[in-house]
Amino acid sequence: MQNILLAIVLAPLFGAIIAGLFPVSRCVAHSVTIVGVGLSFVLSLYVFKYIVMGGHEPYNQTVYIWLSSGGLNIQVGFLIDSLSALMMVVVTFVSWMVHIYTIGYMHDDPGYQRFFSYISLFTFSMLMLVMANNFMQLFFGWEAVGLVSYLLIGFWYTRESAIFANLKAFLVNRVGDFGFLLGIAGVLMYFGSLDYAQVFDLAHQGHQQNTLVEIIPGYQWSIITVICLLLFMGAMGKSAQFPLHVWLPDSMEGPTPISALIHAATMVTAGIFMVARMSPLYEMSETALSVILVIGAITAFFMGLLGLVQNDIKRVVAYSTLSQLGYMTVALGASAYAAGMFHLMTHAFFKALLFLGAGSVIIAMHHDQDIRNMGGLKKYMPITYWTALIGSLALIGFPGFAGFFSKDAIIEAAHHAYQAGRGGAGFAYYSVLIGVFITALYSFRMFFLVFHGKERMDEHTRKHLHETPAVITLPLILLAIPSVFIGWLTIKPLLFNDFFGNAIWVTEAHQIFEAAEYHGVLAFIEHGMMQLPFWLAMAGLATAYFLYLVKPELPSVIAQRFQIVYRILVNKYGFDEFYQAIFAGGTRDIGNNLWKTGDLKLIDGMMVNGTAAVVGFLSSVVRHLQTGYLYHYAFTMMLGLAVLLGVFVLN
Repeated sequence: MQNILLAIVLAPLFGAIIAGLFPVSRCVAHSVTIVGVGLSFVLSLYVFKYIVMGGHEPYNQTVYIWLSSGGLNIQVGFLIDSLSALMMVVVTFVSWMVHIYTIGYMHDDPGYQRFFSYISLFTFSMLMLVMANNFMQLFFGWEAVGLVSYLLIGFWYTRESAIFANLKAFLVNRVGDFGFLLGIAGVLMYFGSLDYAQVFDLAHQGHQQNTLVEIIPGYQWSIITVICLLLFMGAMGKSAQFPLHVWLPDSMEGPTPISALIHAATMVTAGIFMVARMSPLYEMSETALSVILVIGAITAFFMGLLGLVQNDIKRVVAYSTLSQLGYMTVALGASAYAAGMFHLMTHAFFKALLFLGAGSVIIAMHHDQDIRNMGGLKKYMPITYWTALIGSLALIGFPGFAGFFSKDAIIEAAHHAYQAGRGGAGFAYYSVLIGVFITALYSFRMFFLVFHGKERMDEHTRKHLHETPAVITLPLILLAIPSVFIGWLTIKPLLFNDFFGNAIWVTEAHQIFEAAEYHGVLAFIEHGMMQLPFWLAMAGLATAYFLYLVKPELPSVIAQRFQIVYRILVNKYGFDEFYQAIFAGGTRDIGNNLWKTGDLKLIDGMMVNGTAAVVGFLSSVVRHLQTGYLYHYAFTMMLGLAVLLGVFVLN
């Protein structure tokens, strides 16, 4: 098993090294990386079948000890249970589809080989993260995906906007990672180990449960709560949760394939996976769970609103990702970790489909991304149209599509937490409930403006419109299949059959789906169609149809009438400007003042140049004593002798 796991991790790394460090052709670059990730996917399926479907015990072994100091072993090892096995399959499959799609999308780009190297390295980093059996390896994968995302977002490094976006993503994630690293340090300090199994065993035994720490004088906090909140800071950065969400929309400056890879199944889901993995710790802190609930609800609702006013096709999908990540976070805060992971999986397929579909449209539109310049693309791009329709229906939770099962489960979990009286659960429940309407509205606003209605593109673009090549459409079709059927196949085991077993630990008081009755997929769909979320989704779809196809002049009238609200949404609540002015601008001002006061005045002015000036002044005085005239020296000697005689006589 260890050799298979090493092959899963190292195959993408091998492809990245060949494509990035050797002068190979384009064909070799995409072949070696696609074969590497494809091999990882096939082997991940085998591991999934062996561990999960085969009923074998989870695999938890150390590959080698990297560093040993003072009884602490920093090791590289693998923990393969149902949670990590599920993530491995999702990550490798979506990554494989993105690799194949990239052949067509990046066909004319001069950085072709470099891009394949980066995305293969990204896959390696994500696999190291999800397969880790200790906190240090988790942190290695965590930082590695952050580094490679920096390289990918700024892949077109000649664009000022791309450089700004990748620096923004890198710095915002450093804020979250600062807390994440402190959380890991807290785990080591209070549990004495960085190994998952040892830490979780101690947590189950109540170790440190009653330990209090005084962070602010006079206020004592549970150390478990502090550790959980610090770890969640990392998740807020990586999974773009409010208020560390600002980097994700700007990351659209990277090529579309990496938008699909980052925002569907890899980097942004790392925070969700991490909290689910740390469930034995989070279940010991009601405070931390309430904070997670509220943060997720804010992100789900308010970021969804921003999708209503975006006109860049990729940014609409990006704000959709932000909102859906908020849904997953709400599930975690409601202790419905299984529902959060269920939505993570379904979302990975249909969101990758939507991003790659957007990329197909962008190629056909000669890289024009403004949906106001599109319209009527259905007759030109039938495959892209039908796959985008499937992705949109899955996103809004239309009955029978993948998103329907997982989103309804999250809303039910939030409602259960609300009834149980968990702090912030009421706000979270109504946020995700209203968010269903908003999701349907912005999703089909984009869909109708792109594929239906009046053709608004210029004549040159219209003449050259056609369906994209098979290397683009094949991944769309392959992603559309699970976007429809994956919920049917997995809802029972993931939610009602204790699929995750000991990989996720929930206290008896927080159990939701394990005790619920399940009467089959059709009964679940029938029940869902009688609930409020379904009707809200249909209302959102109907509203989008009316506003953008029946009365297309009405949205501008509404925007004019509610101009204040519209400007707030267009300006994204002012967070970008606030951070730019206060944190980025403030930091620059501090640096400039330190430079002017510290470097120029204190160091250069007083210490360096000041010392030189004092020496120069003393020299100018002393050189008057060295005139070169003998009578001056004789007079000085006589004067000195007189002074000495005077002192002698006085004494």
